[in-house]
Amino acid sequence: MRAAVLISGSGTNLQAFIDRTQAGELDLDLCLVLSNKPDAAGLERARNAGIEVECVEHRDYPAREDFDAALVATLDRYHPDLVILAGFMRILTPVFIDHFAGAILNIHPSLLPKYPGLDTHQRALDAGDKWHGSTVHFVTEELDGGPPVIQGRVPVKAGDTATTLAARVLTVEHRIYPEAAALYAAGRLEYRDGHAWLDDQILDKPLQYT
Repeated sequence: MRAAVLISGSGTNLQAFIDRTQAGELDLDLCLVLSNKPDAAGLERARNAGIEVECVEHRDYPAREDFDAALVATLDRYHPDLVILAGFMRILTPVFIDHFAGAILNIHPSLLPKYPGLDTHQRALDAGDKWHGSTVHFVTEELDGGPPVIQGRVPVKAGDTATTLAARVLTVEHRIYPEAAALYAAGRLEYRDGHAWLDDQILDKPLQYT
């Protein structure tokens, strides 16, 4: 299965995918890494792994829909079966989402439906949560609202800051995101009728990793 990974920054989740595929633990052909920022450090990770890279700068397009159309045109040249959003810091429009409907995964640093959007780690701390984590979900038009697939939880420790909590959550992300992609690549996971399905059963609640 051909997978394209979209990034905006350092690409640590991308590196988790690279490591798992190179170790033979993940049956994906990482056919492209695409960024909206030409200086994204993750592009160098891709080059070092021999993966094709592309950049489509969002600042070159006056409207989100125009940018998304350019993304679609670039991705279509590589014929991905799966699109993996790994720290891609752009809100996608239906131009993109409808084109790849049911074949887009994202990872969000909270235990959705808690804390969609930004500043999730500080919001968890401010709320006094005992547990925090990350969620892999299918992408729909609702921001961070697509059906969840798998969640990884970490305890919130006394003295945690947003930075220390984020670091522990990131470690969990590197475990659960390739796992979700592996389920999709194996044909066990799909998006259908507004739900995530696993082994031909609706996934009523996300798989849990602690």
